[in-house]
Formats: sequence, structure tokens, C-alpha cells
Amino acid sequence: MCGRFVVANVGSELVGVLRVDVEGDDLPQPSYNVAPTDAAAIVLDSAKTEPPTRRLESARWGLVPSWAKDPSIGSRAFNARSEELEDKKMFRSALEKRRAVVPVSGYYEWKKVGDEKVPHYIHPGDDSPMFLAGLYEWWKNPALADDDPARWLLSFTILTRDAIGHLGSIHDRMPLFLDPDFADAWLDPTIENVGDILDAAVDAAPDVAETLTDHVVGKAAGNVRNNGAELIEPVG
Repeated sequence: MCGRFVVANVGSELVGVLRVDVEGDDLPQPSYNVAPTDAAAIVLDSAKTEPPTRRLESARWGLVPSWAKDPSIGSRAFNARSEELEDKKMFRSALEKRRAVVPVSGYYEWKKVGDEKVPHYIHPGDDSPMFLAGLYEWWKNPALADDDPARWLLSFTILTRDAIGHLGSIHDRMPLFLDPDFADAWLDPTIENVGDILDAAVDAAPDVAETLTDHVVGKAAGNVRNNGAELIEPVG
């Protein structure tokens, strides 16, 4: 799973290789402890233009589908199992047309050692951005007027799959990592063979996973109130 992640940069510094056309005005500041329901930047291809416009936008972590009564459902949908997407109403529509890339610097995972959970920071060895496969949705708040700019909520979830290699020794699940060269296909909202795209992403994720490194960090990472670069420093 992926329940906390780090974003040490913003804007083009984070997604340069993805060739973003438009950057939102309200992008979140760097954070060393992004938690579910927090805001984070995601990349999406908007089908409102031809060809689609690639956008970097601020979104709430935890998917809120358009049919939801309120945003609280998103607190339980910050991760989505890749093998269950096509069978679940919660994610099926977004998988077909609203796929996203979530750029991060790294993420935290907790390894169970006896009765203790030891936090690890997992990240690329060269400190380059890491790209996670995600889905996004727009939810309209029925309590707000149509001309209220706050009536639309953009939210997202991060996809996961079975962990492999050294990551599997930390936790049995890992994010669905994307190679930058595959991002164009993943984001393309006009592609019809969605199942093939998902299968290709799942199959390619282990190659990215093998390039990642990890180290033990302090327990302070487990407290959402803590947020600073010292959280990712190795300990022990």
C-alpha cells in the first residue's frame, strides 16, 4: 500500500519529463509527509481539448466519485488494488477515462518486525522524481451554487499491486510505478483498450521497483503533524 509520500519539489521541477502544458495556480507546497485527504499535485490529460491538454493540478488524496453524497468516502479510497479496478464501481469509470500520474519524491512504508512497525523511506537512488499510476475524479458539491469556483473537487487515488524483490520484504503491496516513457499511454483518455494498458503497467512496474532504494527513518514520520526534511534522514 501507499499511505504517506513525499513531494520535495513543485511545478516543472517535479514533472519536467512529462511535458506538462498547463500548471495550476494553486499547486501545493513541498511536503515531507503527505497523508490521505491532503492536497497533492497530479498530472492528467484533459479531453476537453483536441488534442488533450496535459495539466498539473492540485487534487485531494482519496478518490471521491461523481455519484458520492459527500467527500468523506474519499478517506477510504486513497489506494486502489490494480487487480480489482475493472470489477469495482468505485474505480471502473475513472480507469476508462480518467487516469492520472502522481509525481512523488518517495514514499514511506512500515515493516513489521516482531511487535514493532519500522518506517522505511523508499525512493529513487538518484533523487529523480518517481511516477505512480493513479485515477482521478471530479465531484460537484450540490450545496454550492453553479458559479461558485469551490463547487468542484478534484480527487485521486494511487494504484497498488503485489510487491516484489526487496520491496516485498518490507510490505506485501507496493504502488504501481510508471516508467516516464509509458506515461503518455497511461494518461491518454482516448485509448480504448484500457485492460491492456493496465496489464502493461502492472507488468512493467517491477522493472522500476528494482531501481529504488530504501532506508530506515525515525518514527516521527508516523505522525501527520510532523513535516520536515529531517523525516527522510536515515537512522540506525
